[in-house]
Amino acid sequence: MKAKDITILDLREISEVTDFFVICTVDSSRQLRGLWHHIHDELKKQGHLPLGEEGLESTKWILCDYNDVVVHIFLAEFREFYDLELLWGDAPRVKWQPAARNKE
Repeated sequence: MKAKDITILDLREISEVTDFFVICTVDSSRQLRGLWHHIHDELKKQGHLPLGEEGLESTKWILCDYNDVVVHIFLAEFREFYDLELLWGDAPRVKWQPAARNKE
């Protein structure tokens, strides 16, 4: 879905609210909505519904709370403004690589 700068923060040792933050950047409001729809649809297929969502009316950021994982999707300038990586600077980062996609 062309998300960039994907960062996963492990909050298990420093937060009682959630275990992980997934933070990513998109280039446009259209991409923001598209990525949110994709995440929502894929997790719904697996039986996971969000506990809450914020920013759905926004064109700048969206937060999806799946209890153990909170997904933050930002346009670049708003990711920089909120700077969650600095705010949660004590959290270890999880190494992540995208799954290989089949090219049929």
